[in-house]
Amino acid sequence: MAQGVRLLIKGRVQGVGYRYFTMREAQKYGIKGYVRNLPDGSVEVVYIPNENEAEFIERLKQGPFLARVDSITKSYVSLPDDLPGFEIRY
Repeated sequence: MAQGVRLLIKGRVQGVGYRYFTMREAQKYGIKGYVRNLPDGSVEVVYIPNENEAEFIERLKQGPFLARVDSITKSYVSLPDDLPGFEIRY
């Protein structure tokens, strides 16, 4: 198992292309994991960090054009070592 990171992102982050934005940024930075909407209106991003993590988080703070990020809460989780890439989960 790998040490993973879980970000809980709150604000106007559903219905504005935030998951697709996150997937594109993760692919750009070589980050493996997933993003999904949560029932409370927030977005969860779970990934294995690499040397590009700081830049990735900075991009997530900005989000796509219509998004508004109010807060990002970071915690740690265990993830399988062999995640194939980055995906949107439903």
